[in-house]
Amino acid sequence: MAAADLAADARVLWRLLRGQPNSGSHAERLQAFYAPQADRYDAFRERLLHGRQELIQRLSLQPGARVVELGCGTGSSLLRIGARAGQFASFDMVDLCPALLDVARQRAVGHERIRVIEADATTWQPDQPVDFVFMSYALTMIPDWSRVIANAQAMLAPGGRIGVVDFHLPAAGGRLSNAFWRKWFGHDGVHLSGEHLAMLRRLFVEQFSAELRAPVPYLPGVQAPYYLFVGEQRDMADEGSQLSATLPEWLKKAG
Repeated sequence: MAAADLAADARVLWRLLRGQPNSGSHAERLQAFYAPQADRYDAFRERLLHGRQELIQRLSLQPGARVVELGCGTGSSLLRIGARAGQFASFDMVDLCPALLDVARQRAVGHERIRVIEADATTWQPDQPVDFVFMSYALTMIPDWSRVIANAQAMLAPGGRIGVVDFHLPAAGGRLSNAFWRKWFGHDGVHLSGEHLAMLRRLFVEQFSAELRAPVPYLPGVQAPYYLFVGEQRDMADEGSQLSATLPEWLKKAG
């Protein structure tokens, strides 16, 4: 690795060691943490955030589809989707951090059907139901993560698909191992849980899921646990009563 790249990585690592601020709103904490590292965000995290390309492949995004990404960050998914992004009927990319969205807007230049939106993933809704919703390492960044999953479920059209890849705490991980990862990631505002995957499996018809591990940059031999999930919208007429029991009160009232 070139000296300039090592120096840039060192600046990112310094921000990670300092951790995310404890004061301010969620949006303010994200901005304070990510603004100083936005220009190096993708290069560093490409070696940390695994499974994102596989998620795109397993979703089988189709031309003419209405697509939403919640927690889009810098819009790096555009690099993984490639030319297909220009074939969607619409592609809404939603995030709460202005510094990361600035990079996403630069990537979306020239794409008339792509909207980069600064909004809260727990409440933002598209103009009409969509065919695909996906999230890449976003749920662990959002304190009220269950509302994000329920919100994604609410915006999917019948037969629509959801895809999620993120860190988590595996049931087979062991108490000490999971405690380490919870503490290590929590310092930077990344909140691991063993409940994300369970909720996804309750709300959606599972098409694919896997619990995996991947190497961590600059920590030889250390592998962080993550999962990949692809599911399909349930038939709301048949599953309504079951789903209602799992949804938060705000979403029940909105319906």
